[in-house]
Amino acid sequence: MRLFLFLLLFIVLSLSVNAQITGKITGKIIDADTKLPVDYATISIAKTGTTTAVNGMITDAKGGFTLKNIPNGEYILTVDFVGYKRGTVDHIVVSSAANSVVLPDILLAPNQNQLQGVSIVGKTPVVENKIDKLVYNAANDITSQSGVALDVLKKVPMVSVDIDGNVELQGDANIRFLINGKPSSIFGASLADALQSIPASQIKSIEVITSPGAKYDANGTGGIINIILKDSKVQGVNGSINLSAGTRLENGSFNLNVRNGNLGVNTFFSGNDQLSSSTVNSTNRLSYNNTRDTITHLAQNGSTAFVRNGYQSGINFNWSITKKDELTAGLGYNHFSNHSNGTTGQDQQMLLSSGNVFSDIVSSRYADTRSGSNSIDWNMSYKKTFKQKDQELDVLYTSSSGKNNGTILQQQDYLRGGYPSSGSMSNNPGKDKETDISVDYTQPINKSITIETGIKGVFEDLNNTVVTDTLLANKSFTPNPHQTYGFNYSRKVFAYYLSTNFSLFNEFIEGKAGLRDEYTYTTADFPNTNIPGYNILAPSFVISHKLDQTASIKVSYTYRIERPDYGDLNPFYNISDPHNISTGNPNLKPEIGHNFEMGYNKSFDNGGNVYAGATYRYNTDDIQSFTTFAQVLTIDGTNYSNVFLSQRFNIGRQIAEGINLFGSLPIDKLNLRSNIQLGLRTNETPGLATVTGFSARTNLNATYQFGHDLTAEAFGNYNSSQKNIQGIRPAFFSYNMAVRKQLLNKKASIGLTASNPFNQFIDQRSTTNGANFNQSTLRQVPFRTFGISLSYKFGKLEFKKEKEKDDNKDNGLQAPPEN
Repeated sequence: MRLFLFLLLFIVLSLSVNAQITGKITGKIIDADTKLPVDYATISIAKTGTTTAVNGMITDAKGGFTLKNIPNGEYILTVDFVGYKRGTVDHIVVSSAANSVVLPDILLAPNQNQLQGVSIVGKTPVVENKIDKLVYNAANDITSQSGVALDVLKKVPMVSVDIDGNVELQGDANIRFLINGKPSSIFGASLADALQSIPASQIKSIEVITSPGAKYDANGTGGIINIILKDSKVQGVNGSINLSAGTRLENGSFNLNVRNGNLGVNTFFSGNDQLSSSTVNSTNRLSYNNTRDTITHLAQNGSTAFVRNGYQSGINFNWSITKKDELTAGLGYNHFSNHSNGTTGQDQQMLLSSGNVFSDIVSSRYADTRSGSNSIDWNMSYKKTFKQKDQELDVLYTSSSGKNNGTILQQQDYLRGGYPSSGSMSNNPGKDKETDISVDYTQPINKSITIETGIKGVFEDLNNTVVTDTLLANKSFTPNPHQTYGFNYSRKVFAYYLSTNFSLFNEFIEGKAGLRDEYTYTTADFPNTNIPGYNILAPSFVISHKLDQTASIKVSYTYRIERPDYGDLNPFYNISDPHNISTGNPNLKPEIGHNFEMGYNKSFDNGGNVYAGATYRYNTDDIQSFTTFAQVLTIDGTNYSNVFLSQRFNIGRQIAEGINLFGSLPIDKLNLRSNIQLGLRTNETPGLATVTGFSARTNLNATYQFGHDLTAEAFGNYNSSQKNIQGIRPAFFSYNMAVRKQLLNKKASIGLTASNPFNQFIDQRSTTNGANFNQSTLRQVPFRTFGISLSYKFGKLEFKKEKEKDDNKDNGLQAPPEN
């Protein structure tokens, strides 16, 4: 019914606009010397005999452009781009008899007399909304530049990040993360650690794809987040250096780009170090036996010190063999690690229902946990274009391999009662490897229809070893064969897709539709684990209608799945706290998601814009963490008392409804941006009561330009609490402030940043409930930090060949269409 109402509203809005019969002009800009496309050149047209532009745009990545909605008449077209002489084409006639004009390739001659040492930076809107994705341009974000990828993600519309680095897209945590459009094993071991190890200064933009087409992998019920790292295709030598230091975080990055003719090389190194800080923890748990005549009260109070560090490096090559053949290759190395340790005081009392205490055990627990990952990514791609516009062949090979290791040491010493000390030590090394091979082909059928098709193979291998030693009465450790084992997991996915881009009814409606077929074959050698193969058909479509040159509406549907990842499947028991044990579930089935979305986008002449969207999603075999309580839990011959066991399960069905609102409002030198998400999530779990929880997420960003080289920014972010199947997820609020001064003709800058300067901790209060237990937890997470950042750009001629904008709309220009 909701989908029907969405579609009905879409049709009513569409029919309320009178379609005008107009013409269009299509062409391509080519470098006169290299014969390569000139991307992001500025195109404008004016009526013959006048100088006022009536329409315009920026060329796409292939140098192409299509000017739409051109009234009948005679026009002159001009082409401008930095480093080239202006190009013109006159006597272009659009008429009812010839309303689709295709121009021959326009050759643009390089300007041999350009000045050296000039730095030109094209302005880019912070947020760009396209038919199937949203792009957040991080280079214009100054409060996050001394932080990491998670700090940037907090500002991206439709994305929310909690205090522990858990990311949700439109309320769904099952997200497919990519780097430069490719998978990376850096995300395999720990997503939060990986996102904490990428400096924000290294990020060019973040793409949020809530309605992935058939060309994309079907994995990720929430959608896809693609992190685009900085690079450059500008001729010559240029680069940048970014450094920051703070009370909690230090990071830096270096980029170098060299391009000469048809050859280009980009190399980078970045890293960060999160300094030691301590989180204060307290837990109160009440549990009952089956007859409820005995009550156990467990109180835990302590603190945990935590440090994290990571770095990445890589080199990328680009060779334009001919104007129709391009070869690219890249090699990258990623590392991150973390270390936590602390002491917790514990008091476990057992009471009769009358309130009389008959047992009181007081202990002190020390825990030391370390984890780390090293991974290598490499890729090679070949692109072949043909004489026919937009016809191309793409072949891509990517491979990623990683080694990760985790160690846990825990020891409990009893302060009275004569109990012997207990404890264990575990070592958990593992390896993971993924190889993707894909071939994609695009064939235009006519001016209104383009067909895309392709095949892909994904080959994943994971193996994991657990070696556990148990503490003896003499304080030495001895091997425990019952908790020592190996785990091997292999998954192969074979996919084929067919999709089309179309324009109907004289461009009244534009859209994409397709079908993806994926077969998954999985093997695992863990005892009592049998994972059957399965095949899915994943349809998708998105339809867009442009109400006018500044407003559009869209409606979409995507079928997605969530395959359980390494952490979900790994049967390793984390016993760093014997009262709170977690483990994976090798028998998890994939989660199936159906996502519906409708959105309205409007831009304004002053550079502002607004987006309003409604979403509806329901998942079956929903994968969630579920906690059970046991008075005594036996794990391979060892007994643990008063235990919470957390494990992932396929838990019934989840329904999520939401509203997303985003707006940007420039007021002279002040620019305001806000993002609001309101959602209602319902969990239907067999054997449990249906649970519905409301959530709200909102942020506000204010930027003020004091002069041409001084900018200040403030950012506030709020996530409300939300009820889930077993309790309440905590709320949190954070705020950042920054000021940046540009120096040396804007080649250098210095910035000062502060996060939560007036609050040392962010309090996280949560509850967990079950049939025979209830627990309340308070975590005080240190978040206050002060920092300074420095950046320097070098190179004789540097500019960002990015889409110039919403600012160009003041001159009658528009951004290029999405490919």
